Amino acid sequence: MKKEIMEWIKTIALSVLIALVITTFIRPTLVKGYSMYPTLDQYDYLIINKIPYMLHEPERGDIVVFKSHLKTFEGKEKDLIKRVIGLPGDHVKIAEGQVFVNEELQHEPYTNSLYTPGEVDTVVPEGMIFVMGDNRENSMDSRDERVGPVEIETVRGKVLVRLYPFTKIGKIQ
Repeated sequence: MKKEIMEWIKTIALSVLIALVITTFIRPTLVKGYSMYPTLDQYDYLIINKIPYMLHEPERGDIVVFKSHLKTFEGKEKDLIKRVIGLPGDHVKIAEGQVFVNEELQHEPYTNSLYTPGEVDTVVPEGMIFVMGDNRENSMDSRDERVGPVEIETVRGKVLVRLYPFTKIGKIQ
């Protein structure tokens, strides 16, 4: 009987340890809204990987989840999902519907349209990133002063995979 109880305790302890490790390094999230369309749809269920940004800062093109200063209906700070466009020190310019980073026109096949609204001419401050949704005409992102450049320390993780809908399971680019 003692041997069986010890086996149960070991199994439970191992299960708790595995759960702690998993929740420390990955996090599930649900897409709410259409700002990342066509890359992500509303109600896509995603897994966020926290490990990359423990090792290095976000990279241009990464899709990240970060804590914003925007509030939910319950008064909590919203998590937003956006694509990294500019890194610290980058000169980001949006003019006549086109996006330039460090004077180089960006080729963005992942966007919903070829036109990016807004007029921006800024240098991304140290410790921050410039983010935009892929659905440029329907995205509250760094172009909007309510979001602005995002502090790197507020980034929760990088979007790793989509788990739902099942027809679209896979890695997100």
